Amino acid sequence: MITDENKKLAQWAMDYALKNGCQAAKVLLYSSSNTSFELRDAKMDRLQQASEGGLSLSLYVDGRYGSISTNRLNRKELETFIKNGIDSTRYLAKDEARVLADPSRYYKGGKPDLKLYDAKFASLNPDDKIEMAKAVAEEALGKDERIISVGSSYGDGEDFAYRLISNGFEGETKSTWYSLSADITIRGEGEARPSAYWYESSLYMNDLIKKGIGQKALERVLRKLGQKKVQSGKYTMVVDPMNSSRLLSPMISALNGSALQQKNSFLLNKLNEKIASDRLTLTDEPHLVKASGARYFDNEGIATERRSIFDKGVLNTYFIDTYNAKKMGVDPTISGSSILVMETGDKNLDGLIAGVEKGILVTGFNGGNNNSSTGDFSYGIEGFLIENGKLTQPVSEMNVTGNLITLWNSLVATGNDPRLNSSWRIPSLVFEGVDFSGL
Repeated sequence: MITDENKKLAQWAMDYALKNGCQAAKVLLYSSSNTSFELRDAKMDRLQQASEGGLSLSLYVDGRYGSISTNRLNRKELETFIKNGIDSTRYLAKDEARVLADPSRYYKGGKPDLKLYDAKFASLNPDDKIEMAKAVAEEALGKDERIISVGSSYGDGEDFAYRLISNGFEGETKSTWYSLSADITIRGEGEARPSAYWYESSLYMNDLIKKGIGQKALERVLRKLGQKKVQSGKYTMVVDPMNSSRLLSPMISALNGSALQQKNSFLLNKLNEKIASDRLTLTDEPHLVKASGARYFDNEGIATERRSIFDKGVLNTYFIDTYNAKKMGVDPTISGSSILVMETGDKNLDGLIAGVEKGILVTGFNGGNNNSSTGDFSYGIEGFLIENGKLTQPVSEMNVTGNLITLWNSLVATGNDPRLNSSWRIPSLVFEGVDFSGL
């Protein structure tokens, strides 16, 4: 929790920096705590508790930029700390692109509470948290003789932040989160030891799904029995909603200002071009109430807004902060996404699979990489062979390869099943003619 007294200290720190050589300054006061209970076969295995808090300052001194942080919030110590930080910053090279954002773009306040903080957080009993993790494990324990181990865990946390910027921004955020998960390993054929997991998370305890997690993890791992490679070739690729974000992630990374400025993006100079299939419509929706990732301003204080990223395959925006915009000589947008929402279709995963004659359902990615400059990728996968709309053979130790622009141009369908507990609401995806290597 950030107290009024701590806020006054943050305001004093900014004033002190401005009076002692800074032409501009930013202050971030932060506090967070988290707890996790990890169980093995319903018995306590590990308890972790952590809390941290501190003050960080961005110093703009004679055309130079420095960043310092401390967790010692004593005013006398801070005087010396800030003065030393300013003196050290003067030794750095000048960087004309290091400027504060245009204050007309700052969030001015006055909007409804996004309801990201559960007031019940502090009153939860540790014994109840452990019991929830035990209940997850007991859904699987003893249900199959091939089970080697059942891991289950409960985690929660709260985060607070208070920001000040010397040209006119003040903002405060607070949020909570909760999670439950299961991770199960079973004895497969020979030396094989398949494992699978499932999790649920929420910002509010009352909204956290607490049942079916262990059962779901067990179902997912039992389906893996008999995994093997299948014939190499071109297949329709179906990706489940637990893993679909993995294919979107390098696309979003390629939109970031730092990658564009360093010419390390395969989407450089692609703005307003059609670079993906008509099925790809993606929007940033930062103001969804009680949603992970929701926010009214970014780390620069810039007001967030609904933003079209891809519209029927056309790229509509980049994520460019003030610094990279200045370096590139372009207008800034926002430093990054808040809640990514992909336009959904009308079928769930089973319905999508039913429409595939010859394909592979991907239920996990195992390593691999992508080239951020070209968009070429190669990922290890596991999943299931699809034949005539049915899952027929568990597969593993196969690779999917290609180019991300080519891949997203081959998107033919999206599901209606995004995981709404994530800040990336990406449903099941179907791509045609994807190269898999196996036998």
